Order: sequence, then structure tokens, then C-alpha cells
Amino acid sequence: MPFRLCRFSFETLLLLYTLFLNITIKKKVIFLNNDILTGKKHIHFIGIGGSGMYPLAQILHAKGYYLTGSDNNETETLQAVRDMGIPVYLGQRAENIEGADLIVHTAAIMADNPELIAAKASGVPVLERSDLLGIVTSWYDNAICIAGTHGKTTTTSMVTQILFTAGIDLSAFIGGKLQCIGGSGRSGSSDIMTCEACEFVDTFLKLYPDVAVLLNIDADHLDYFGTVENIIRSFHKFAELTSKAIIYNKSDANTCKAVDGMIGKALITYGKDNSCDYYPTEIRHISGLETRFTLMYHEEALGEIVLHVAGEHNILNATAAAAAALYVGASFEDVARGLEAFRGAGRRFEKKGEIGGVTFVDDYAHHPTELTATLTAAMKMNFHKVWAVFQPFTFSRTAMLLDEFAQALSIPDCAVLTDIMGSREKNAFNIFTRNLGEKIPGAVWFPQDESNPETTDERKYANFHQVVQYVCDHVEPGDLVITLGCGDVNKVNKLMLEEMERRQNG
Repeated sequence: MPFRLCRFSFETLLLLYTLFLNITIKKKVIFLNNDILTGKKHIHFIGIGGSGMYPLAQILHAKGYYLTGSDNNETETLQAVRDMGIPVYLGQRAENIEGADLIVHTAAIMADNPELIAAKASGVPVLERSDLLGIVTSWYDNAICIAGTHGKTTTTSMVTQILFTAGIDLSAFIGGKLQCIGGSGRSGSSDIMTCEACEFVDTFLKLYPDVAVLLNIDADHLDYFGTVENIIRSFHKFAELTSKAIIYNKSDANTCKAVDGMIGKALITYGKDNSCDYYPTEIRHISGLETRFTLMYHEEALGEIVLHVAGEHNILNATAAAAAALYVGASFEDVARGLEAFRGAGRRFEKKGEIGGVTFVDDYAHHPTELTATLTAAMKMNFHKVWAVFQPFTFSRTAMLLDEFAQALSIPDCAVLTDIMGSREKNAFNIFTRNLGEKIPGAVWFPQDESNPETTDERKYANFHQVVQYVCDHVEPGDLVITLGCGDVNKVNKLMLEEMERRQNG
């Protein structure tokens, strides 16, 4: 049989060459990054209870490193760290770093933090959390990094659930807790890692994605990015880092702009209709949190998906998760089993309890788009009334998106607002909860001393108790109460459940 030369188009050859080059570069990065950790035995985490630190602690602890950590606030996560056998110091002091040969801190740790000052003066290597996460992603040949203004945690959790349920021994880094992996992080033996890729202050540009999933791009973190155009540029840079494939939401105009002109990667689309590679059809809302749809690939019906998480946005998240899992070798049957087993990530429409006929749910939504999606879904669930208990997070976001927040919080029957959680910011915007509440019909909030805008812990918890008493005084059987926000409003949820139980038991 005569020899025949295989012919490839120029574009195909360019793609194959670029893939080879990207993978080769990543292998070199792995070698260099491993050198940073060579000989390190004791790693100390400043702020170990943070949502980005806890999963890293789980991964490195499983890898055999000796860890210690510190934090300023007692939380359930901090107790989970202790339960792993990791010593934790409550309060941050210079002596906490003793014996460490690598020190990791979160971006939220201020420059005047005594522990960070001691760390930098010690001569021991000091890494910001995102740098360490970047190193970890470089260890894997199939690092699936999931980015987007909204839905990162849920979609990363969905992909993780699919692969875990399929029996793949994967590693994972998630910004919320996932029951099947027993936390937010996991270290496995396979070459697959799922990783939530956060755009805040461009931290996702430190990752080494093999597969990038781009969910959506919206106006957020404008205190850092300034404009949506700058956010799109950052997502473009993130997509360029990808060594193999980009899976992106073709139904989102800003995401399409971010991948415009991208070459040297496999481009896979998902979205709302048949202009995309993957899309849902025959969507049916059964009851409560159950939704069913048919997953399509081009014109082929792959089969039915059953979801137990609410909202149209989660249908798209599930479609993105399916595309990512299928790309790394999962079967459709794996996808269907995993998504049916998925019951949500921690703080993502997470049911916390039901007392006196009142259902209490907690959700991480903190941007107007997320609030709109969550509250619209809640209003379709046939509850008597839907109560939104919202904690605004950061003065800058509240000021810049004030009208958008007001519009979203006008969706439920009742909106109750806590004081703004400033987090890392000072109130340079002279913005208060009153400014938001006055724009929402029927909203309830509690006056604060605006001449003293900085919220102390004492003031915050007094405000929490005011909110708890008001809600518990006015809810009725058949109502749904959702606490919303990315701060510590989940504590309000817990306090409401305790108060309702106290009243019920007399």
C-alpha cells in the first residue's frame, strides 16, 4: 500500500504547535515552582480560616506538609481546620510564625499586621495565597480553572461532583464547601484538578490553566478594575494562559469579547441556544428545587439532566460543567449521575433549617446580578412570602452599584438590610445602609451613627440582633427567609434559627 502524507490545514498545524509549546512551557514552570517548595516542611498560614486558604490547607496537609495557622475570628471553618489536626492560633502575633520555613498570607492581611511584619523580617520565604495556588495548579496536566463574575463556586463544585462521582481521584480548590469532598479542597492522585479562578485584583492571572471555563463577565470589583472594559482585558489575559482549551459562554457578549482573536487553543462554546456547541433544551421546572433539561451537543441530544438547585442561571452553570467534564474524559452518564447527586455548594441557596413552617436559606449572592438570579428563582417557588436579609459588602461596591442593588432587592416581598460590611475598606464614599434602603419600597433597616461610620464588632452584632428580632417577629408559616451576602451574614441565619427554636420551645 503506497505511503500517503497526511495533510493538515495551516490553522490545524498552528493549533497543534501552540498546544505543544504551551504544555512545554507549563512543564518548565512546574520544575521552577517545585523548587520553591523543595525542602519545606512547616508552612504557616496567616488567615487560615479564609475561603481561599482553607482548601489550600486541605491540599497541602494531604500532601504531607506540617501546617500551622492563625486567624482573628472563630468560625466553623477554623474548627474544621483544627479537626484536621492543624494547630491554630486565635489572634495574630509575631511569635505565631516560629519554626515555619514558608509563610503564606491572604491579600486581606494589612501591611501593619504584626504577624506579617514578623514574617517579612524573618528571612523565611513569604507568599501571598494566590501565588501558592498558582504553584499548585502547575502540578497538574489537566487543571480546569473556572472563572466568571458569577457562578464560579457553583460551577467548580458541579465539575468536582461529576468527576468525584465518576470515581476519578481528582484534586480540587473551591471557594465554598462541597459535601462529597468533605470541605473546600482535595488532593488526589490523578492529573486532574478543578480550581475556582477568582478575578479579584487579577489573582487568576497567577494560575496555570490547561482548561479555562469562562462563565460570564459583569461590572464588579470596579474599585480595582475601574471599567468593564478593563475586566474584559483581564479575562482575555487569563484565557491566553490556557494551554489546551477554552470553554466559554457564547450567550454572554462580554465573554465573547474576552476570547476574541484567541488562537492556539481549542475553543468550545456553551450557552442558551443551538448557536453554541453545548446548550440545554426542553427545560422543565418540576417542583421545588428540581429542574430537568436535555443536554444538546450540536444537534445531538446527549440525554436528560436532573438538577436539584434552583434558577435558570444554574442550568447554564450545569451546561458549562458538563462541557468541562466531557472534555477531560467523563462520559455523559458520569455527567448525569454527578449533576443529579449535586445538592449545591455551601452558602449557595443552602437550606439551613425549617422551624415553625418557616424555611431558612443562606446564599453568597453579593452582586446585583447574583441577587436578581437568586431572588427571581426564590419568587417562583410558591412560598407565602420571600424575605431577603441582605448584608451589603464593601462601601465601594454599594456606592457604585446602588441603583442596581435597589432594583434587585425590590424583587422579594420583604427586604431587611444590615449595616454595610466594609471589610478591607474605609468609608471614603460616605455611604450608609440608609442610602440603599430608601430606594427599596418597604425595606427595613436600623439607623446607625453616621458621624462615626466605622463599624465595630460590638455595633455589628447589635445590628444583627435587631435584624433577627424584626424578622422573627414578623415571619409567618410558609415564608422563605434568605440571608444574602459574601460577608458574615450567615451568622444572622444561625441566630434566627436559634431565636425561632427558643420561641417555639417557650
